[in-house]
Amino acid sequence: MGEESLKKRRGEDKGREDRQSIQSHEPQTMNLQKQANLLFPLCGICMIVGTIIGSGIFVSPKSVLANVEAVGPCLIVWAACGVLATLGALCFAELGTMITKSGGEYPYLMEAFGPIPAFLFSWTSLLVTKPSSFAIICLSFAEYASAPFYPGCDPPQAVIKCLAAAAIVVITIVNSLSVKLGSYLQNFLTAAKMIIVTIIIVSGIVLLAQGKTENFKDSFKDSKISVSSISLAFYNGLWAYDGWNQLNYITEELKNPYRNLPLSIIIGIPLVTVCYVLINISYFTVMTSTELLQSQAVAVTFGDRVLYPASWIVPLFVVFSTLGSANGTCFTAGRLVYVAGREGHMLKVLSYISVKRLTPAPAIIFYGAIAIIYIIPGDIDTLINYFSFAVWIFYGLTVLALIVMRFTRKNIQRPIKIPIIIPVIVTLVSIVLVLAPIITAPELAYLYCILFILSGLIVYALFVHLKFDWQQKISNPITMHLQMLLEVVPEEEVNE
Repeated sequence: MGEESLKKRRGEDKGREDRQSIQSHEPQTMNLQKQANLLFPLCGICMIVGTIIGSGIFVSPKSVLANVEAVGPCLIVWAACGVLATLGALCFAELGTMITKSGGEYPYLMEAFGPIPAFLFSWTSLLVTKPSSFAIICLSFAEYASAPFYPGCDPPQAVIKCLAAAAIVVITIVNSLSVKLGSYLQNFLTAAKMIIVTIIIVSGIVLLAQGKTENFKDSFKDSKISVSSISLAFYNGLWAYDGWNQLNYITEELKNPYRNLPLSIIIGIPLVTVCYVLINISYFTVMTSTELLQSQAVAVTFGDRVLYPASWIVPLFVVFSTLGSANGTCFTAGRLVYVAGREGHMLKVLSYISVKRLTPAPAIIFYGAIAIIYIIPGDIDTLINYFSFAVWIFYGLTVLALIVMRFTRKNIQRPIKIPIIIPVIVTLVSIVLVLAPIITAPELAYLYCILFILSGLIVYALFVHLKFDWQQKISNPITMHLQMLLEVVPEEEVNE
């Protein structure tokens, strides 16, 4: 009994010590949690800046200026694009926290309008918007990589397209071989991207402080303002902000996402907007509107005039930046192809995983192959207009889905609820962006784009809705041979 009493007393003493220890450490734990909460919005902001800033700011300035033809409207368009991207991102933040499913716009369109609009989005994304985005970025890389070798003249189109194709092949191989290798490459290229942005902005501020403001006088003189020109200028400006619609995916990475997600958007995208406006101001400190329009690679011309004899830094780091954007685009879009294959909207083999490397290799290879097709006939400006026209149809539909579900899905929990006026504004702007170029300056490319989107209805009816037997007879042998060639297998289902 004495021994039992001693054990009991020791147990009580140990419990008292544990409670005292917990009480003594509780304030410290609370402080650490507060510090973590402060860090996580910063992580979200860095992710936004790193995702959006890419090739666009080195390619689009010339195209934006070409459509409005004056410095003042050009800077206003860049700022307005940032405002629109912020409003659109807030709409997607509400959708992403309301319907917590992967697949981008697909589940939102499915919930609001049913399977047909959702499939058309998937069809268009896989075969138009995502591959054309990859092609645009790699063409931008090729222009900047080849520009130093052709001083005073434009590089041959054959050289640009061969370099772009080589970049697509290399990035596709890297992401097919290893997720870790692609991630390491992305971290290095993102750091290089921020270095060149900082160099250009700081150089511009120094030049302004020295009084280089003559190109900003009469900044609205000879401007060309029309609905069509502004819409096309927005197309090119918004291309540089592309990536804002992916921001709701960082909810899984953020602590307390319902607070930190909108906070990251409200801080992150305006920060990108300020960077973009300052970069354009830096360009105009050393180039007139005419000189900027005549430049084959705007940032290279800027470096030649400001950083000589170290001007080689600019094209080198711009190449790193564009490669970083292309690598990130390939990584995420390859997963979209993979999901589409898993859902039965593409060949089943596209949802298979490499046995040795555990990467969605078939999906990434398919994505790279489609992108190479896009670089053959198209130039950057045409591809950007084609991409923007298609993508803003579905951005508008997705934001309209948010408005519709305010009335048809009133009982769904909305951790983030934005004022209804924001999705209304974004929807109206989307309608203008889509209709204005068709009405004021119609081109066959827009008709081809609409016909391609609508052709998805035929594909949906034959392969998804009716599910003909002959489709399986054709696709099964293809799947079997590709599976053996690429050494891939279906993903194992994990039972939680």
